[in-house]
Amino acid sequence: MAFDLDLIQKVYKELPAKVEAARKLVGRPLTLAEKILYAHTYENAPHAYVRGKDYVNFAPDRVAMQDATAQMALLQFMTCGRNKVAVPSSVHCDHLIQAKTGAVQDLATANDVNKEVYDFLASISDKYGIGFWKPGAGIIHQVVLENYAFPGGMMIGTDSHTPNAGGLGMIAIGVGGADAVDVMAGLAWELKMPKLIGIKLTGKMNGWTSAKDIILKVAGILTVKGGTGAIVEYFGDGADNLSATGKGTICNMGAEIGATCSLFGYDDKMADYLRGTARADVAQLANEVKEHLRPDAEVYANPEQYYDQVIEINLDELEPYVNGPFTPDLATPISQMAEVAKQNGWPEDVEVALIGSCTNSSYEDISRSAFIANDAMSKGLKAKSEFTITPGSEMVRFTIERDGFLNTFDKMGGIVLANACGPCIGQWARHIDDPTRKNTIVTSFNRNFAKRNDGLASTHAFVASPEIVTAFAIAGKLTFNPLKDKLVNENGEEVMLAEPKGFELPAKGFAVDDAGYQAPAADGSSVQVVVSPDSSRLQLLEPFAAWEGTNLHGMKLLIKAFGKCTTDHISMAGPWLKFRGHLDNISNNMLIGAINAFNMETNKVKNQLTGEYGEVPAVQRVYKANNMGSVVVGDENYGEGSSREHAAMEPRHLGVRAIIVKSFARIHETNLKKQGMLALTFADKADYDKVKEDDSIDIIGLTTFTPGQPLTMVLHHADGSVDDITLNHTYNEQQIEWFKAGGALNVIRQEFAK
Repeated sequence: MAFDLDLIQKVYKELPAKVEAARKLVGRPLTLAEKILYAHTYENAPHAYVRGKDYVNFAPDRVAMQDATAQMALLQFMTCGRNKVAVPSSVHCDHLIQAKTGAVQDLATANDVNKEVYDFLASISDKYGIGFWKPGAGIIHQVVLENYAFPGGMMIGTDSHTPNAGGLGMIAIGVGGADAVDVMAGLAWELKMPKLIGIKLTGKMNGWTSAKDIILKVAGILTVKGGTGAIVEYFGDGADNLSATGKGTICNMGAEIGATCSLFGYDDKMADYLRGTARADVAQLANEVKEHLRPDAEVYANPEQYYDQVIEINLDELEPYVNGPFTPDLATPISQMAEVAKQNGWPEDVEVALIGSCTNSSYEDISRSAFIANDAMSKGLKAKSEFTITPGSEMVRFTIERDGFLNTFDKMGGIVLANACGPCIGQWARHIDDPTRKNTIVTSFNRNFAKRNDGLASTHAFVASPEIVTAFAIAGKLTFNPLKDKLVNENGEEVMLAEPKGFELPAKGFAVDDAGYQAPAADGSSVQVVVSPDSSRLQLLEPFAAWEGTNLHGMKLLIKAFGKCTTDHISMAGPWLKFRGHLDNISNNMLIGAINAFNMETNKVKNQLTGEYGEVPAVQRVYKANNMGSVVVGDENYGEGSSREHAAMEPRHLGVRAIIVKSFARIHETNLKKQGMLALTFADKADYDKVKEDDSIDIIGLTTFTPGQPLTMVLHHADGSVDDITLNHTYNEQQIEWFKAGGALNVIRQEFAK
């Protein structure tokens, strides 16, 4: 039986009337995304909303948080004045488990090292009515797909890959912790009405091609920012042919194109998955309102009339892709990979091949990879690369062990890691002889920014399907194409790998002894949440100061970031994850990965008070100690990547007043606004070049700060010259109130104090 069945029943009972009302309001047939969005407005929509322009208040059905981001989200929530969450919410312990030797030992180590944090998360979940998934239970997105996601629902999660739940027809959006606090407190959650990108899938995949290759191709088409501000909706016969978990893979990695979320219409594959995961009751309810869980027929017939952009992909012609290195949108078809790798001088030896993660750890993925491994061993082949397997949940791990797949990987020489994020997010104690040596790894993960997996700038990380990654592990070469290339076995014979075969769902059903779920106390009023004042891992929060009511003068330039500056550059993960509940300690990693445009080095900026160069956080702490504000300047798509709000809270905590860039990634811009920061963009992107290393900076226009009205940045250069720069913003009236109050949480406290 499903969790929160009463909630799902209520959503489906109200859905037909809400969809019909929306159809009349908009005055035309609706896409699926529009049906779900209008059915989840916080109050009845007064008019049709304009995509990409109107801010809308929504009422999501649930909230999910992973352990690294949950700490800060719940530290904020416990100050807002509620005694219980207003909507079903869950915490998942998956990010703090480091991959080092293997699942059993790594999990034991994590439970020991992170005991203080796990105890905090368990107790605060108990107190406020939040479901708690223990370490080892699985990766948040896989667990949500298996237990909570339902067609036509809407959820937010404090992780950028929350859209994974779109594989079950749910609008699921990654957010910062402050957004989660809004929804858990029962308040409206604000989002600019997304634009809609329709992707029509025709034909049917075959051979080595998998669902992963669809999103790898789409990433190549749309790039890392092509989906910004948009929901990507997949439709067509090709979409209905994909397994629910295959759909989840595509939606998961939609985060890599900047999409608000991705979505598939409800179909028989989703019903099969719901029944296979003990939710036949949800499938029955969904079947009763199926017409409202898919786009209207007119949308299918003439998609160009209803989407802002339409892309068509013929799955009959799709081939496997390999994306990377250093960015997930550099897409290369497998047929061209050998040539492209040689042209670019990428290291051809694949040193480590890693499958699993929240993106590709389904039963189908694992069964297809195990088929390849078994086929290879039967032909006298074995892995030439290190090979690791990360199950997505304890249910998947238990089932694939029962069905013999883990034994197959063990015979091949593979190492099974804990049911956690591990190497995908930098939680990997990699063994390498020379950390500076250029090397290649291939994963079935979602991101491959420099240093993302192992912290090494020398590592060239490529992303592919689990099938292709497994083939690379056997061949040991990035230039290998399993569709046509032969390998030489231990007897000197030339052999070819067979095309992968697998199972969408286990023939004997899923099984598990202990899924790892801990229900909250029925009455949490007596539960004590203790945070030691001497802790290095957890720190109670103090409210940020309100705006002083004046324009900002005499601020210093902290750093002018050059090129790609993701949340990994702004607030690194890996070893820093242990400080995610301690704002002051984790602030020591602020922007240490960003490249300084004036010297092209990382973590080396000029201290304008001393003239000396120092580490970014240290220089900023000097400015803060001297009551001086500062400004960070950035390039395109600033804040791309993770939803981590630490990338916004750290500069706020250390006294940075404004982030001024050419363009923002959606989640990061919202996170900055939530924390009372100024998130501004150059009206003329060429003005980025006018910012000098020794500039003092004013921001004018704040005393009349209004929606749609630009602000002015005055650059006072060291030679006495001055540049006036026009800055645009996307603040609405409510967001301006967040700025004035010192952050959205201060506004929430004021509301509950009334």
